[in-house]
Amino acid sequence: MDSAEKELLFSLSKAYHLYNYMLSLIVAITNEARRHVEVGAARAKREGTPPPSDKFAYNKFALQLEENRMLQDFVESQKQSWEDDIEFVRKLYGQIEQSEIYKDYMDSQDDSYDADREVWRQLYKALVMENDDLDSLLEEKSLYWNDDKEVVDTFVLKTIKRFDPKNKKNQELLPEYKDEEDKDFARRLFRATIMNADQYQRYMSEASRNWDFSRLAYMDVVIMQIAIAEMLTFPAIPISVTINEFVDLAKIYSTPKSGGYINGMLDAIARHLVKTGKLLKPIGENPRKVKHEQKMAERRNYAKMKAEENASAEEQEPEELEETFLGEPTDEA
Repeated sequence: MDSAEKELLFSLSKAYHLYNYMLSLIVAITNEARRHVEVGAARAKREGTPPPSDKFAYNKFALQLEENRMLQDFVESQKQSWEDDIEFVRKLYGQIEQSEIYKDYMDSQDDSYDADREVWRQLYKALVMENDDLDSLLEEKSLYWNDDKEVVDTFVLKTIKRFDPKNKKNQELLPEYKDEEDKDFARRLFRATIMNADQYQRYMSEASRNWDFSRLAYMDVVIMQIAIAEMLTFPAIPISVTINEFVDLAKIYSTPKSGGYINGMLDAIARHLVKTGKLLKPIGENPRKVKHEQKMAERRNYAKMKAEENASAEEQEPEELEETFLGEPTDEA
């Protein structure tokens, strides 16, 4: 168990490493843009032509990120650097230059910090989040990183959005753990899931008759085991919150149909555990179920309204119908 727990904490540290590494990619691209500007400026001076714009190379958000103390500490503590993959950085910068996002930014007269920050948010979403070359490169560096990248991307975007020029180089990045309690949460959830796996599978069977584990995706079983562990181990977390979080995880890590299936199963399992006294939390309402019922009610009300309108029209007398369609006589009549 101890070795497995060490592996868990190591994988979490690798995810945080990737978070910092992706932020430092923005700095590496900015440095490449600066090099292009310097080469272009030297050529323009020789040829007597206007120098290239340095707007992107000296993007205010990117400069603040480059000076960030937390990021600098990370870069100094790691052996890996984007200098080791400069060809990838140059290729990505070329793709950025060709993008409409970049062209619109360079053509815009808006030189505000907000505009500089926003262009990097858009570029990251468009060219870094979905990048096969980057995925291949990261896979070569760490077996953990491809699985982590989708989540890490959301953290990078959140970080970009939170940057404030007033904080200068002291802008806080997201911490690896919020506090020691946060780290302890990961340990407790992991241990509960591993040590009680057989018991949790029995709860699944009790909640759903004719359960056939052989027909389930293995990841679905694992996700439900972790969800049950959270329900039973952390009394302060509402059942509905747990269900929502693990349904979202299922959509990412399991099959396309897993989200809806796990939503229904976890709801049934939670109700069974409450009913049998194993779970001492109020069941509450499942927000997804409530939302679905609201949509169905809206559809029924709409269908009822249309039916009433049709029935009302059919009950009108022929003369009334003629008057409705023909209206007042015109001059031509």
